[in-house]
Amino acid sequence: MRQILVIGIGTGDPEHVTVQAIRALNTVDVVFVLDKGQEKDALVRLRREICERYITERPYRIVEAQDPERDRNPADYGATVEAWHGARAELYEGLFASELGEDQCGAILVWGDPSLYDSTIRIVDRIVARGRIAFGFRVIAGISSVQVLAASHRVALNRIGAPVRITTGRQLAGGLPQGEETVVVMLDGNPPFATLDPDLEIHWGAYLGSPDEMLVSGRLGDVAEALGRARAEARSRHGWIMDTYLLRKAMPGSGE
Repeated sequence: MRQILVIGIGTGDPEHVTVQAIRALNTVDVVFVLDKGQEKDALVRLRREICERYITERPYRIVEAQDPERDRNPADYGATVEAWHGARAELYEGLFASELGEDQCGAILVWGDPSLYDSTIRIVDRIVARGRIAFGFRVIAGISSVQVLAASHRVALNRIGAPVRITTGRQLAGGLPQGEETVVVMLDGNPPFATLDPDLEIHWGAYLGSPDEMLVSGRLGDVAEALGRARAEARSRHGWIMDTYLLRKAMPGSGE
């Protein structure tokens, strides 16, 4: 039976790839890569570099396909994402059928960790549920941007015994969720720094783990303006930006 591996590869440093992932890569016959356009060509290059560095025990092929387009500012976010997942499922299903032999193994290399704000597991589940093509399916964990953010800033994600909420920028329209003191934000195309409590502590990072890594931390009211400029300049320079940030309420009387 065909096998599909969904492998987390970290956030930009090839040394984020785990020993388990390297072993899995060396069972692979075909690596499937979605091309997201010239602006994000660096993401494809990194996947190729990881394969060249770590697949040493067998021949393999890289199969590239154009990622289906999606509206980044839709009126109906849920319906738009659902349609996009459907288009990706159709694409991958066709690739599995046409590019993998019955006894071969294919891999999808996922930025960060496949379990955290990534659609690949859901998409492969959808293909399995349709039952048009038979294959085994396994997930290999990776280092996430949340872990790299905390390590790069040398901070613990949680205060002692306290929870952490991981969410998206869309959930910050009214500020931090009620009752939360530590929030990690991902997938935020337009961070609302200017509208948030200026006394929040922020630890921000972009292109984490890569040679282009950028880090900013401090009281939000003190760094928000400079952070907004740095973020805009980085997006202009690279054509894209991938960032994550931690927001935390100051402890009363702590001076934070």
